[in-house]
Amino acid sequence: MAVGLGAGRLIPGLGGALDAIAVQGVSLPIALGLLVMMYPVLAKVRYDRLDTVTGDRRLLVSSLVLNWVLGPALMFALAWLLLPDLPEYRTGLIIVGLARCIAMVIIWNDLACGDREAAAVLVALNSVFQVIAFAGLGWFYLDVLPGWLGLPQAALNISPWEIAISVVVFLGIPLVAGYLSRRVGERAKGRDWYESRFLPRIGPFALYGLLFTIVILFALQGDAITSRPLDVARIALPLLAYFAIMWAGSYALGKAVGLSYERTTTLAFTAAGNNFELAIAVAIATFGVTSGQALAGVVGPLIEVPVLVALVYVSLAARRRWFRTRTAPATAPTPQES
Repeated sequence: MAVGLGAGRLIPGLGGALDAIAVQGVSLPIALGLLVMMYPVLAKVRYDRLDTVTGDRRLLVSSLVLNWVLGPALMFALAWLLLPDLPEYRTGLIIVGLARCIAMVIIWNDLACGDREAAAVLVALNSVFQVIAFAGLGWFYLDVLPGWLGLPQAALNISPWEIAISVVVFLGIPLVAGYLSRRVGERAKGRDWYESRFLPRIGPFALYGLLFTIVILFALQGDAITSRPLDVARIALPLLAYFAIMWAGSYALGKAVGLSYERTTTLAFTAAGNNFELAIAVAIATFGVTSGQALAGVVGPLIEVPVLVALVYVSLAARRRWFRTRTAPATAPTPQES
């Protein structure tokens, strides 16, 4: 993050040059980093075990409610409560709350030793709902609900096609690549070779891709972030509250309904994370690259990355204290694998 911010601030024209490398509104440098980041994790997924996840109604229903009912409503409430005098930033945060995570959450889940198969299913579920519901929820939270409450209204101009492109690039490509890798690798060399030889070789690239993505992301907006520190601080406050409430509430819900550590962890991270790539793209397309809405979208990962990394450690500590036995050892990675 520091390297990206410094490069964006000190190298003239770097942010503009990186931003220009885009196709259909998708930043190619960010897409490259996310593909490299997600492929190794999705190649580790045991796709023959996905039926054990799709049959877990507690997990699926909890995830849908957290992601598409409570998450957007909580961000709407925090944005209006803490930024009543800053309408551009408030709108940007509401957009962030509507963009449910379909990419980087896979890394946080893996580092916290969550259930890989459950993460793949929940991320795919979020992707489907993102294409179907994002535009409608944007209309509801920016126009309809403020009108009912007598608050200033805004408009969101985004088509389902643009959202679908984001889903295909950031999830579809690495998901297909990971699935084909396991199918072809196991058929050609066997499962033992695939899991003991192939996966350890590609595993480190997930973190390389994560670091590359973070550097590029902050290089793109380094000047905007460092030149407006007070605005960044105002935007950061509701974001901190949002991540803490969503993660802790999801974790408590998972434990209350009897989920294992692995699936509780997956539920918490998939509910707390956001699709900042989509949120930034929507804010820029609708309000402009220099808008306050775009800045609020950029500040999202500035806060999300360190907070969710910290929550990985909190989750691992909670496993030792609250989960004495592992109820699903076959579906979760070991710390060495992560």
